[in-house]
Amino acid sequence: MTTDPTARSRPAITLAIVLLAFAAVPMSISGAAVALPDIGADLHTAGASLQWVMNAYNLTFASFMLVTGSTADLVGRRRTFAAGAGLFAIGSLAAAAAPGIALLDIARAVSGIGAAGVFASGGAILATTFDGAARTRAFAALGSAAGLGLAVGPTLSGWLVSALGWRAAFGLHAVLVVVALTGVGFVAESRARQCPRLDMMGAVVFVAGLGALVLGAVQGPDWGWSSLGVLALLAAGVGLLAVFVVLQARSAAPLLDLSLVRNRRFLALCMVPVVTTFGFVTLLTYLPTYLVGAGGLSAQRAGTVLLLMTGPVLLAPPLAGGLVNRGVSARVLITASLAMFAAGNAWLTVIGPATPVAVIAGPLLLIGLGAGVSFGVGDGTAMSLVEPERAGMATGFLNTMRIGSEAIVIAVFGAVLVSLIGTRVGSPELAAKVAAGNLSGGDPAALAAGFTHALHIALYGTAVVCAVGAVAIAAALAPPRRDIAATRAPDDSPLPTKVA
Repeated sequence: MTTDPTARSRPAITLAIVLLAFAAVPMSISGAAVALPDIGADLHTAGASLQWVMNAYNLTFASFMLVTGSTADLVGRRRTFAAGAGLFAIGSLAAAAAPGIALLDIARAVSGIGAAGVFASGGAILATTFDGAARTRAFAALGSAAGLGLAVGPTLSGWLVSALGWRAAFGLHAVLVVVALTGVGFVAESRARQCPRLDMMGAVVFVAGLGALVLGAVQGPDWGWSSLGVLALLAAGVGLLAVFVVLQARSAAPLLDLSLVRNRRFLALCMVPVVTTFGFVTLLTYLPTYLVGAGGLSAQRAGTVLLLMTGPVLLAPPLAGGLVNRGVSARVLITASLAMFAAGNAWLTVIGPATPVAVIAGPLLLIGLGAGVSFGVGDGTAMSLVEPERAGMATGFLNTMRIGSEAIVIAVFGAVLVSLIGTRVGSPELAAKVAAGNLSGGDPAALAAGFTHALHIALYGTAVVCAVGAVAIAAALAPPRRDIAATRAPDDSPLPTKVA
């Protein structure tokens, strides 16, 4: 790895600006959702074009993550971070000023590309700035920052929308990143020793393939999963990603070094955010709708209840990182966090339309604790397995798994929920309304019962997925037999973070 010798490196400032940017990026996801009703009323739009305020951001965010990560290794992590943060700010300001829904959707797509640059290069900056216990603490703080953005995004945006209008919410996201940009001069520049030309063919194929796959998943509920358009998108996505793998195997300077994927422990750690999406992010998306629609709570009250699940995400990462630095196995903590998702989702089936908050507090806290531990340990452990020269590539791949799985799993979870509700209410259209929290199309008690039945089945299914994921990831993270036979295997276990 090469480093710019003229950089005025300040690790504390470096950590602060990366954390601020990492809080702003997920805030732009959770906060924008709150503004959708006001955006629709102000711009006189609804349906798919309005939903693309969210979808455009998520689509480009997921699709460009690996490309920006590999670019950071080649041209510089600080430079990529600054470019991504600048693009994110420009997109957010354009969204705040957009006169119509089409330009707003385009601005959100631009913000998503910038967000990918921030996430991919930000993690790589921390991985190359800190080492050992300091790296573990830095990534634990990173988990808290991302959790903070998700948790406070709806609250801050809701206040701004009520007080100043929906445009102020996007302005806030831009301001936060601009503040982070003011300190970028204190970040040391770093890049790989060898700087081959970016694999443009691989980049185009990967962005097109993942974009088609995510788009097919996002449009599945609207167009129908058996529609020709959705099937064509999914098939094209899978096919292009298969071509991408072939191209990378033959490339002298691949966008994704396949040896990363062949490292079973690194790949297992990249699957942790996928399981987290099932066990935590789906509830973050659909539980408020249930609480408002079937439970009859106000949006503000539902948001308060959700703090039981999001609160631990802010507090647990530093605690988990501290345990690792004291010698607790990261493998044990990660397995425990995924087991918490399984137990918490199964336990949450006690929920019903009239269930007191005290009854669901236990499972919500358990799920939030699992997410906090996962955020605090997973990324840092994954990056400890990768040499600094590939930090951007590794971070890009890790976050591609995270954001790509969120876009796909949330869409599939919603479609399953609508389908299950439909078996009770007898109408796909009515089922879609109920899943969106609108119980005005029939007997509210019967519709709430149908929603509850569907949610319970979905929760049990999620619990099974998380349990299987916990067992599989624990097995994959087990140290090689040569590490068990020796005190420390010099070619496989020089890890600053203890995996096993």
